[in-house]
Amino acid sequence: MEPGTDELQRRIEELLLEHRDLDLAIRVLADTPGHDELLLRRMKKRKLLLKDQVAHLQAQLVPDIPA
Repeated sequence: MEPGTDELQRRIEELLLEHRDLDLAIRVLADTPGHDELLLRRMKKRKLLLKDQVAHLQAQLVPDIPA
């Protein structure tokens, strides 16, 4: 059974919140002298994954248009 629209929207909002939080953490870490490059790369990769997940879920909200 596919998740309902409300559930999809709630999940998208959760992912967007995590994406924003991660963006802030990345900026803070990047501005820290002697920061951990590996951690920074992992955080950026996670941020991209979140963006992809949001896009995938948003695509599920758009109804199919008959050709």
